[in-house]
Amino acid sequence: MLSVELRGEARKQRAAPAGEFTDEFPMTQEPLFGERPGKAPRADRLVVLPFATSVRIAYQSIKVRFFRSLITTLSLVLAVSFLSFVDVSNDIANGMLASGDPELRQSLLRAGYDFGPEEANVASTAKQRWIIILSLLVCVVGIVNAQLMAVTERFREIGTMKCLGALDRFVLRLFLLEAGMQGLAGALSGAAAGALFALAAGLGRFGLEAVREVGAGDLGLSIGWATATGVGLSLLGVLYPAWVAARMQPVEAMRVEQ
Repeated sequence: MLSVELRGEARKQRAAPAGEFTDEFPMTQEPLFGERPGKAPRADRLVVLPFATSVRIAYQSIKVRFFRSLITTLSLVLAVSFLSFVDVSNDIANGMLASGDPELRQSLLRAGYDFGPEEANVASTAKQRWIIILSLLVCVVGIVNAQLMAVTERFREIGTMKCLGALDRFVLRLFLLEAGMQGLAGALSGAAAGALFALAAGLGRFGLEAVREVGAGDLGLSIGWATATGVGLSLLGVLYPAWVAARMQPVEAMRVEQ
């Protein structure tokens, strides 16, 4: 899919008059070499794809491999939803403590929360923190494995792009964009799902009055933190596979039999 896009843009540029570019695929030119007296003519222009074109190519690649991308994203959704669930649950407990209602405080104690008589905040337990760390670590390993498999399956495609003039940074940018899109979608879905489950659990355990004590700012901060963590993990997991794809030699990639 990516190589087809590049070939299509190359044909459009060849069909355009000399020195002009088409409006559908705007491309920039940067000086690379200059002709010197007494020397053979050399290339003096380097064609560079704009960022918007890279985004479109990355999006089309995700559409073509939708189910594979969906499976990869589901692990991120689960890890981020658990992180969001724990954070929002703590926000509910802190809101109940901040209300100063003795009945709500006793409800937290009966639910198993551990805090002193003078404490006004509830933090994650060591067990919860370890579970979160392990789930996020497993998520990163899964992303790295899935992206390495994607690079292996796209050897010929990457080789074709490089033969058509794609630079290492262009291939690296494509993989990072794909991971960023998947990470943003998965992290947002996971953070929202975790927050909804936490609110539903709080409603069932403590009642509507307890849920009302949750601050909108704290809730938004927890969802935002979980989303940012998911996007960061997605980008972290694709760094090594993207580097492998960018450093691939075109001749070796074209020799791979599929």
